[in-house]
Order: sequence, then C-alpha cells, then structure tokens
Amino acid sequence: MKEKIVIGSRGSILALAQSEMIKGRLQKNFPDLKFEIKIIVTSGDKDLVSNWNNSDKSLKSFFTKEIEHELLEGTIDLAVHSMKDMPIVSPPGLICGATPDREDNRDVLVSKSGKKLLELPKGAVVGTSSLRRTMGLKALRPDLEIKQLRGNIHTRLRKLDEDQYDAILLAAAGLKRVGLGERITEELEYDLMMPAPAQGALHIQCRENDAFIKSILKTIHNPKIEEIVDIEREFSKIFDGGCHTPMGCTGEKFDGKIFLRGVYCHNNIMYKAEVLEDEKLGKEIAHKLAAKIREKING
Repeated sequence: MKEKIVIGSRGSILALAQSEMIKGRLQKNFPDLKFEIKIIVTSGDKDLVSNWNNSDKSLKSFFTKEIEHELLEGTIDLAVHSMKDMPIVSPPGLICGATPDREDNRDVLVSKSGKKLLELPKGAVVGTSSLRRTMGLKALRPDLEIKQLRGNIHTRLRKLDEDQYDAILLAAAGLKRVGLGERITEELEYDLMMPAPAQGALHIQCRENDAFIKSILKTIHNPKIEEIVDIEREFSKIFDGGCHTPMGCTGEKFDGKIFLRGVYCHNNIMYKAEVLEDEKLGKEIAHKLAAKIREKING
C-alpha cells in the first residue's frame, strides 16, 4: 500500500481550491495516508493570448493533456478536473475514478451597482468569454454591450472593480469554492441563463489499472451526481458541445424520474426544451431532449 498519494492539479486559484477540497475529504477518510498536491502547468495556462471562442484549438485538451500525461507516466496518482473541461472519452488507460458531490451549477451575475441582470441600464457593459453566455445575454438583453473577459476569477473581479465592466458573468461554483460567494449579486435561474453541461461537477481521474486508488476514490463518489452528469454530457455530445457551441443543459432527479432542460442556439436564435422521463432511460433522455429542440429548429 502506498504511503503517499500525489494529486495533480492546475495552479489556478480555483483548481487548487478544488484539489484541496478533494485532498481534505480523502485525508479524512484515510488518516494514515499522506496526500500532497503537485501543480502542473498546462498549455492553456501558458496561452494567455488566444480567444478560445474563435480558435481552432481544443480548450478541453489544452487544460488537461499535460496532467493526463503525468498520470499515465505515474508521477501523479490522481487528478482533479472541472468536469465541464473534460472530453467525453478519456485517453486509453485513464478513467473517471469518482464524481464527488456537486456545487451549485448556476451562472451568476456580479455587478458594480448591485443591480440584477434585468435591472441593468441600457448599454451596460457585461463581461464574459463564453459563447453560451454571450448568446444567452443577447436573447435576454439585446441592448447590453457584451465585452470579452478572460483571466482567473480574481483577475475578472479586478477588471470589474476597475470599472472596465458594469457587470460580469461567472459560474457560481467557482466563486463559492474559492470563498467569494459574497460577491454574487444574482444567482441566475435556469429560465434566465442555462448552465453549461456538467457545470459545478468534478472529474477525479486515475489510471484504469490502479486498483488501490480506485478503491479510495469510491469513498467520495456520488452515483446520483454521476447519473445526472452523464446525461448532461450526452446532450453536449449530441450537439458537439464545447467552447465553440452555444448550448447548455441541467438535469434533476426525483421520484425515479429525470427532469432535463436544455438550450441550443441556431442561427442566433435560442431554442429551449425540457423532458421528464424515467431514469431507467439513462442517456436516451438526452436524445429525447435533443429531438425536441431539433423539432423546434425545423419548425
């Protein structure tokens, strides 16, 4: 049995907060083991110039491939990723060893004035780097000026505080995990802004043949969250989801049923649909939702 478990993580404030959270949970479950975090610089961390929404590069691979390489080489034992950054299929030899409890998956507005999204004055400058959020904003408030916003959470908040923007859109999960939940002006309900598939969920990656690591990761795995996230990611896969695709969805489970809501932007029009289906259908629920949206697109 290993005495030290090395956790691979990007060096961003959010990535480290997420890795520390997972480290703490594992340490509590296995007090006799030593867990440490190794920071790995990815291509995405080095590239501070590209506009991801207009780039041919894969945002997902740019923020994961160096970490996955070290995992395959055995220099780390597991890795903590944001689920929405992960490709649908892992590289050969790697698997998702655990899907832990999920944080709030909604988008949020942080505004200088304290005004909510529908209260912002005409022409207000709103910052986001997400095509999904951009198209959602245009559908809700075509009178707003949408300005590109990049950087980590603290950089984005600083730009807001320096009056470069009147408001910015972020993920609730990120702000809450780094202890900045008090900055949230408005938590955007799903009818206002549909979140990215798997937003707020984590993907704990490990080697497929590492029985020991897989066994300890089972102690932080939440199968109910895994079920919902798999369906959301299937919806993303159907519409070739990624940083270039303006689409989103969110699922909820209750009384043996899955309630799945989604949006997809086609020709600058946001199409919305929802389905309530028996959970036994699994990923087929995502295909039923996609079919409803396609029916609307085709008129």
